Amino acid sequence: MTKARRGATDLCGVIAVDKPEGMTSHDVVDALRRLTGEGRIGHAGTLDPMATGLLLVCIGPAARLSELLMAGDKVYQARIRFGAATDTDDAQGVVIASAPLVAKLSDEQFALEVLAGFLGAQEQLPPRFAAIKKDGQKAYVAARKGLDLELEPRTITVHGLRLLEVGAEHWDVEACVSKGAYIRALARDIGEAVGSKAHLASLRRLSCGTVTLAQAHTLKELEQAVAVGGRGIKALFLDLQTDLGITQELLPEGLRNAL
Repeated sequence: MTKARRGATDLCGVIAVDKPEGMTSHDVVDALRRLTGEGRIGHAGTLDPMATGLLLVCIGPAARLSELLMAGDKVYQARIRFGAATDTDDAQGVVIASAPLVAKLSDEQFALEVLAGFLGAQEQLPPRFAAIKKDGQKAYVAARKGLDLELEPRTITVHGLRLLEVGAEHWDVEACVSKGAYIRALARDIGEAVGSKAHLASLRRLSCGTVTLAQAHTLKELEQAVAVGGRGIKALFLDLQTDLGITQELLPEGLRNAL
């Protein structure tokens, strides 16, 4: 990508990015900082490196909208793989426990009954490798050092779990969840519920609040938008009210004239 001096520009808006596999959410932020020259960039809701899909990126003064945008529900497409648990609760971790595959895993009715048990408000224990802080330390940093922080369960809501595919070793599901929910932890807990072990094999975010993946742009498309000049990347900003559902009254003070 083109390198530019970081600082303050006249850019102010929110862009939907289709995050590729292998990049951290911060990698995407850094890529856009280099591309635009704007230093004030943040994202609304972390996606792990393994995950792909919708990442809302806030540019310029709009970076102050990140907390507001993170409050919305999110929809994911996930593959839950049974038979092994990992230290990260996903496919990037080290296997820490194995268990036999339950014969009924390929039974659709059984899968539907198990998933129904995870609907609604519940307490969820975050993964050991999470970005949340405990006693001033990020959990994943402590976990990499071999420390096991005692994380507290968090109240989350699973609004919907749609079974997309059922197999002898995996289930594909579409999950609609509240802020703070970890799909990795959901996969882990579903493994326990069926009498086996499980981890998250793949994850793609389909929507954040009112924004869907169909509105997202690849990093290549963003680079091309900057290269053509004119309004460039500004033409790709989401509309505050139509796309994001944010009225002027909801804006933080000081942003009402900027957006």
